[in-house]
Amino acid sequence: MARPRVSIQTEDFDLSAEVAALRAGDAGVGAVASFIGTVRDRSDGSAVSAMELEHYPGMTERAIEAMIDTAMQRFALRAVRVVHRVGPLALGDQIVLVAVASAHRGQAFQACEYLMDYLKTQAPFWKKESTPEGSRWVDAREADDAALRRWGVDATNAARTGPAR
Repeated sequence: MARPRVSIQTEDFDLSAEVAALRAGDAGVGAVASFIGTVRDRSDGSAVSAMELEHYPGMTERAIEAMIDTAMQRFALRAVRVVHRVGPLALGDQIVLVAVASAHRGQAFQACEYLMDYLKTQAPFWKKESTPEGSRWVDAREADDAALRRWGVDATNAARTGPAR
């Protein structure tokens, strides 16, 4: 059975295990590029003590699968793995992993960056930060939209506000 390309989960992930699985059985892989995002202690000048991520099950996975399909067509990729955590997260916790395998490093680096730019603006996740002033939903940043536009993608930004309550 093939390993899924996308996992949305509450539990942590292991980079070494994920990369080993990404490369397994493919002697044509010459490069693996990865990105791990973590919970940091500051955001927009405020202290952050924790974060919580929400998503729409099913819709989120389909959106990420579609973005992977686009990346597979755009770059010469052999494999892709995206793991995104949801639920409550503490400082230093891993949030997201994007790992790509290709024959050559240039395609791997570009695809990894492309997928992260896409995830930041288009994937249906909602992030709430805990600060000394209270909890706040995190709005999308123009810089993230601009990063996606440089790939020729117009960011309509599906993740601008928190989920409906």
